[in-house]
Amino acid sequence: MSAIRILIADDQALVRSGFRMILEARADLDVVGEAEDGADAVQLVRELEPDVALLDIRMPEMDGIEATRRIVESGAQTRVLVLTTFDADEYVHGAIRAGASGFLLKDVRPGELVDAIRVVASGNALLAPAAVSRLIGRFSTPSGPSAAIQSLTDREQEILCLLASGMSNGEIAERLVLGETTIKTHVSNLLRKLGVRDRVQAVIAAYDAGLVQPNPR
Repeated sequence: MSAIRILIADDQALVRSGFRMILEARADLDVVGEAEDGADAVQLVRELEPDVALLDIRMPEMDGIEATRRIVESGAQTRVLVLTTFDADEYVHGAIRAGASGFLLKDVRPGELVDAIRVVASGNALLAPAAVSRLIGRFSTPSGPSAAIQSLTDREQEILCLLASGMSNGEIAERLVLGETTIKTHVSNLLRKLGVRDRVQAVIAAYDAGLVQPNPR
């Protein structure tokens, strides 16, 4: 199995060096490049095609939110994991909206950083869907059902609501008395119909449509 290719983008050289040291100590992780700002990150994603890009939200020239948006809009397969010193603030909201697959605080433990990269590289979202719904609820207002949401079957909408509550495939299968493989198929279908890359983006679409509501803290 090939190593996970990683790009690190942060305007502080010391931070980049620290992350590189942590990541390259793992046999399955390979840091293929470093960027000092968002513009460099976008360019290096194009050139290096990393599996995961670690982007600091606050960078000069181009911040992590705009860089995330450009990376996602380019059609790159690179998954974006944003780094922030603030938990669930408007910057994180913007990054998730732009297409990031999750976020981490900069004081994350080394093991948690490694695990997060592996999760995101595997195609999963790091941020729990329930947390996303609360985050979205702080900053936006539902705009009504979209054509994509309306294209979902009743079962797919039901599963999407359960995803938004934070349930895993196994928990959804148990709740609906269905096989986990069947749930995985439904999830794949609803992601495709919604035109999104992961569960975080699916939950955002569901909230926008008013299909789910954020849970109060």
